Amino acid sequence: MKIFLVAGARPNFMKVAPLMEAFRARKDQYPELEPLLVHTGQHYDAQMSDEFFRDLAMPAPDIHLGAGSGTHAEQTARVMVAFEKICLEHHPALVVVVGDVNSTMACAISARKLGIAVAHVEAGLRSRDMAMPEEINRLCTDVISDFLFTTDPLADQNLLAEGCPPERIHFVGNTMIDSLQKHLNRALAMPLPLGLDAGSYALLTLHRPSNVDDPASLQLLFDAINQIADRIPVLFPAHPRTAQRLAGIRLHDRVQVIEPLGYLSFLGLMARARMVLTDSGGIQEETTVLHVPCLTLRENTERPITCELGTNILAGTNPSNILRHAMDVLNAPPPANRVPDKWDGHAGARIADVLLAWLVRDRRLAAARPIVGSQR
Repeated sequence: MKIFLVAGARPNFMKVAPLMEAFRARKDQYPELEPLLVHTGQHYDAQMSDEFFRDLAMPAPDIHLGAGSGTHAEQTARVMVAFEKICLEHHPALVVVVGDVNSTMACAISARKLGIAVAHVEAGLRSRDMAMPEEINRLCTDVISDFLFTTDPLADQNLLAEGCPPERIHFVGNTMIDSLQKHLNRALAMPLPLGLDAGSYALLTLHRPSNVDDPASLQLLFDAINQIADRIPVLFPAHPRTAQRLAGIRLHDRVQVIEPLGYLSFLGLMARARMVLTDSGGIQEETTVLHVPCLTLRENTERPITCELGTNILAGTNPSNILRHAMDVLNAPPPANRVPDKWDGHAGARIADVLLAWLVRDRRLAAARPIVGSQR
């Protein structure tokens, strides 16, 4: 009953940590269970990775593929080749992938071609924007996965509309919220930077190529952000790739660009912000649970449940629209919101229960599925 749990980028670790914990908690009941954490190395910075593992109380990866960066094709190919080798070496009964990064799709394809069962955690999310690499990764992964674990009923509807058999779909909740709830008190105990007080600042994250790679588009975003900074300081933890793009961009002196933060530091900062501006997917979910107003600086979102039930506003990238929504937020008390069903800290346990029931029930069948070598 060997299981590979795959993570490739930092957001994946918040989703994988509850799964690793849930499987390890069941080892007394299933002594033959062997969950192994596979780090593809798609995004890897030694200091940041160490801090994330420490913050999430995760064990070191059992297997590190060291894929590194590159074009989408280069990175995907390196992960597929390296992952196929470890599958042939270890013969896992099951591969669990999370999210929508290149490693998610690459490992799912490699495993499925070897006849290994695949489970996709965070299945069914759709932006309907094929210009997003993540959308392609989601679609490909969902089509070939044996188990589709969804975070909300809208994702179930997407999968059913695409013809996925209902028995493959399992609405379990959100493992990223499992991590948030487990570690929130520790995050709130961490001091705020720059002498800030809770509710006295806005928090900004930007990383999507469509927002940061073109200087003209990036400046348009900051035309709005600079006007917001007239009203409230804006704290911007910038990934090195994004920070490089800021050369030549006009920034308000109250836009404070700081180094990237670890999981706990960022969570504590987000939980105490007056408002968050982001182009991230996961932050839309986390702010919903934290009851912090969120402006998503994109034209679409794969997480519409956060707009229907939560605090998320799809503000787009037009500066006047961003500014209008930001002023509406700052001029009103934080809105009441409902947390989506099953975002309760137990998604990891639900996933483990489904997969272990399958492994036990169909163990003979799973063991008999051939692992074939690469075909030439």
